Amino acid sequence: MPATKRSDYVSAISVRNVTRSYDGGVEALRGVSIEIQEGRVTALLGRSGCGKTTLLNLCGAMDFPSSGEVLIEGHSTTALDDARLTSLRRGTIGFVFQAFQLLPSLTALENVELPLLLAGTKGSEARAREILRWVGLEEKASALPFQLSGGQMQRVAVARALVHQPKLLIADEPTGNLDTQSGDQVLALLRRAADEFGAAVVIATHSAEAAAMADIRVRMRDGRIQGIESGGSEPGFAQ
Repeated sequence: MPATKRSDYVSAISVRNVTRSYDGGVEALRGVSIEIQEGRVTALLGRSGCGKTTLLNLCGAMDFPSSGEVLIEGHSTTALDDARLTSLRRGTIGFVFQAFQLLPSLTALENVELPLLLAGTKGSEARAREILRWVGLEEKASALPFQLSGGQMQRVAVARALVHQPKLLIADEPTGNLDTQSGDQVLALLRRAADEFGAAVVIATHSAEAAAMADIRVRMRDGRIQGIESGGSEPGFAQ
């Protein structure tokens, strides 16, 4: 059932005064704090090198802060061991990448089903078919990736990311390799993931269309949050 629109959104991720530095003294993030809420789409915006992909990776527990804290559902990512991190990524988080990252030797259905098979989930094929139908590609279940268009491959990737019903969906430039029409279809699915499944959707993007459909727009510059805007509101600048 579609999630009911509400005003009491719950934080799925808390980023608290985070810095991220790399070898050579490069500071990708500098004192970043933000709450990512369930049932809402948050777009991270800014020029290449501004820190948005680094922040996205921290939100997905694919990277870790040099200082500060990232909490996913109340758990600090730096306090989790490898087994718990693997469980978190497989059970709580779905990932969508610019380059699709489908396995070329598996059909669309098999690509979508794979996360469930790895988790030992019963009824995995039926669930995979259900979510493939949800993205409008049930008729492509037996197609290999090379037989699909770019837009279709990304929709399969969205289905794979959502098949285990994650509470958090991470998307890195999900429309970057797509034409406008295909990109709009993918954005509509990400919007539905928040509205119908209640997922916290976080997108790093250059796309004006993605920014327009987001509930929260986080503008970044030089590793800092320059401003935060709510959909339809005037910019609210970080202190």
